[in-house]
Amino acid sequence: MVDSTTVFDLLRHGEPEGGPMYRGSKDDPLSDTGWAQMRGAITGADRWDAVLTSPMQRCAHFARELANRLQIPLHTDERLREISFGEWEGRTADEVMASDGEKLSQFWANPVTNTPPGGERVTDFNERVVECWHHWQQALAGQNILIVCHGGVIRMIVADAMNIPLEHAFSGLTTPYACRSRIQVNTSVHGRFQSLVAHGVFTALKP
Repeated sequence: MVDSTTVFDLLRHGEPEGGPMYRGSKDDPLSDTGWAQMRGAITGADRWDAVLTSPMQRCAHFARELANRLQIPLHTDERLREISFGEWEGRTADEVMASDGEKLSQFWANPVTNTPPGGERVTDFNERVVECWHHWQQALAGQNILIVCHGGVIRMIVADAMNIPLEHAFSGLTTPYACRSRIQVNTSVHGRFQSLVAHGVFTALKP
């Protein structure tokens, strides 16, 4: 095994058109505010070798703009799509709470056993995201990578990196619009080690 250090910056999309809601697989573009949030999350100190993005508009449009500006490769991966919230999609948290409050509370308490009506099972969601995450660790080993994705995707990746039980992966991490997380992956003859370096809205760190 070749020794390597790979640094991943995870960037959640900014506010989409329509504002906060259970959006999931609903493919809305960024609002003007969302574009400003995303551009404001990037600094002149950032250095990446490639950008990896969800195909959804709220991620992919900004990722393409950034990759073109930095003149670095852009990779799109379907496995980075957000979880589907089924019947809750397109509705605000207050609206879902008013009509489906008990199920919503159960979902946040334990999403593994409480799938939203018509939605994607968290175990299936986790499986595809973690499969993607491990694939790109190998494919882009030794590089600095930006992943533009979703709140749920970030939760799955951080849970994998920190060995957080899936039952607590949603409620245990807050992911506001345009927040950033940094995970460092070290591989050597001793194995593979993942470390969460930073999380939140922060000024870019040097690898």
